[in-house]
Amino acid sequence: MSETLSIAPFRWDPRDYQKPLWFYLEKGGLRADLVAHRRWGKDEVALHWAATCVAKQAGTYWHLLPEASQGRKAIWDAVNPHTGKKRINEAFPLKTRTRTRDAEMMIHFKGGSTWQVVGSDNYNSLMGSPPVGVVFSEWALAKPDAWSFIRPILAENGGWALFLWTPRGRGHATRAFESRARDPEWFTLKSPATETDVFSPEQLARERAELIAEMGSEEEGQARFASEYLVDFDSAAPGAYYASLLGEAERAGRIGRAPYDPALKVDTAWDLGIDDYTAIWFFQQVGREVRVIDYFETRGEGLQAVVRDGIAAKPYVFGTHHLPHDVMVRELGAAGRSRFETLGSLGVGPISVGAAMDPEERINAARLMIPLCWFDAERCHGGLERLRAYRKRWSRSTRSYGGPLHDEASHGADAFGEFAANRRGAVEARPARRAIREPLGWMG
Repeated sequence: MSETLSIAPFRWDPRDYQKPLWFYLEKGGLRADLVAHRRWGKDEVALHWAATCVAKQAGTYWHLLPEASQGRKAIWDAVNPHTGKKRINEAFPLKTRTRTRDAEMMIHFKGGSTWQVVGSDNYNSLMGSPPVGVVFSEWALAKPDAWSFIRPILAENGGWALFLWTPRGRGHATRAFESRARDPEWFTLKSPATETDVFSPEQLARERAELIAEMGSEEEGQARFASEYLVDFDSAAPGAYYASLLGEAERAGRIGRAPYDPALKVDTAWDLGIDDYTAIWFFQQVGREVRVIDYFETRGEGLQAVVRDGIAAKPYVFGTHHLPHDVMVRELGAAGRSRFETLGSLGVGPISVGAAMDPEERINAARLMIPLCWFDAERCHGGLERLRAYRKRWSRSTRSYGGPLHDEASHGADAFGEFAANRRGAVEARPARRAIREPLGWMG
């Protein structure tokens, strides 16, 4: 059976390895998720597909990158090195347009359509007609809430969505891809550089060697190569603190089933957020072995809701609750009470308050503890994702790593490190605990 291509206004043909995606879209497919290596031509396909749609159906089309500034550099101002022409001019010839608005990165077409480059970090402020086609480029780095916002709009319009990305460790993009791969409504394609003709084996070997040299570390360079060229979901994200240790735990069978043992008390470790994430880990210790049996995370909730949903709702018999030193700070908006006192009044105890410490102390303690841990893969799924994603801060100016990056992953990672540094039998010497609260009420 022969295939025919719907060519965009500017003559363009997809490469052989791009054709499965193109044919899916051409035949009316509405949901596609492509994870592919660098230089695959992901955005090129998206631009020419949008050009085809603009000519066929009047409507609003968006090309989203994580930030608008990235969109300007990677799409709006980008030049094709093979032709010397701007990519948007190749996809959307000037003769098809009525207006080009550089400040808004927006093109108006003779048929009534508009196409715009926007940032997915500002998705809820987008104005104008609802879109009928949306590209999520660099999806692994974008806010997943953007899709939650746009999805019902496309469902109502019968519009299409195309997700383009390269792995950055396990995160929302990976989870979504694996779920979509089982859904017949979705087209999914995972395309490593070893399965396309973009790079020769010699070029790939050179890319790997150069990444190792640039990163100054074989481990970091290999991780970047595996992620960006081999499309390896499980490779450590560049700068990741714990991903390689968790990979070893997975291979050793220590991430799987870690059931709750009613004969043992459950210790917890917390990181408290104010208008931010609160994370709680649940541990049981047997000798040197640490069983990580559960994880709870919430965002923007007060302590009463955290205790209700994260502690009281659990079927465990609790031991010690480990909290960081700032739990002792008195809050002006809470009648001068500290969160330590508030938690005590809610029945949480005994509470062990850790001393202030450098983040590297928690990180080192966690690194020492992970080889002793058995994780429940199902109940700790969210927490494991946080640990895998926890990484160093990259400085563009110095092209080097600094301390820990504060993002969504840092709260769960800090709570895990708090337990590692202060748990019973911790390997590293640590400052003495500042306070112990005796159990109250039902929490005993």
